[in-house]
Amino acid sequence: MNDSRPVSPETVCHVRDVSHRYGEHDVLSGVDLDVAAGQIVAILGPNGSGKTTLFRLLGTLMPLQRGQIRIAGFDCATQPIAVRNQIGIVFQSPSLDQKLTVDENIACQGALYGIKGAELERRRNQVLEQLGLIERRQDFCEKLSGGLKRRVELAKGMLHRPSLLLLDEPSTGLDPSARLSFWEAIRRMADGGMAVLMTTHLLEEADKADRVAIMNQGEVIAEGSPESLRGEMGSGVVTIVARDVESVEQLLTDELGLMPQRMHHQLRLQTDAPAALVPRLVETLGERAQSIAIGRPSLEDVFIAKTGHEFVA
Repeated sequence: MNDSRPVSPETVCHVRDVSHRYGEHDVLSGVDLDVAAGQIVAILGPNGSGKTTLFRLLGTLMPLQRGQIRIAGFDCATQPIAVRNQIGIVFQSPSLDQKLTVDENIACQGALYGIKGAELERRRNQVLEQLGLIERRQDFCEKLSGGLKRRVELAKGMLHRPSLLLLDEPSTGLDPSARLSFWEAIRRMADGGMAVLMTTHLLEEADKADRVAIMNQGEVIAEGSPESLRGEMGSGVVTIVARDVESVEQLLTDELGLMPQRMHHQLRLQTDAPAALVPRLVETLGERAQSIAIGRPSLEDVFIAKTGHEFVA
């Protein structure tokens, strides 16, 4: 999806024509992506779509083979140390020392960036306050809930005041309540001017982002706000479940001139007038249809429309 969009002065993360191969296997193919200050962008895709490889390239954890990545004006290929000073990373796997307190974990992070003394204390107090951790600062991390541990991870990633925060599947393993609290913390960071780029395979999580880049087989197949992406699907989706899905598909095509998408025992139709379409379907299909349901388009519908197959996390 190579393009020639100009780089805005507010663009913190600028990715152009990035491709990557493992042996003979292409895992990224011409990826373009921008993240602006104060914006949350979600990279949504199933396992194997290339999200992790792109994340590792953005974090300078592996060399760039083709294309360009610039973060806060620095080139990932030629200025990796400068880039690392501009990014904060929260990995999918925990990085806390469970035997240390919250304060001690953050102090260790500060040491990596040369932050100490009064400056460390000031910044630590600031991030703990921002993430609602002040009262837990002397707790040992092994005693914290999953949601609190993820907030401490965020505090570590924010301590050096990065321009871009990278989050890899940030809410993995969190219960719904902890996930909501964690998301609210991310939103506060973006509202404070930080650019946030996250990978996720959770459709409901991507729906909360300002922009979504949907990836499949190493390519960005759709990009935009969740609202605009869903809007491309019309105002409704009709789902038909049938035992003999092939014959039902043929009827819809031959008698109604419709072009459904087949998904196992389901057929899906995009329409701006779902309520008006259903009576025609009932009349045409009769008992051939086990069920006919109306729903609003989702990001999963966008993925299915673009790829022709289900979104399988």
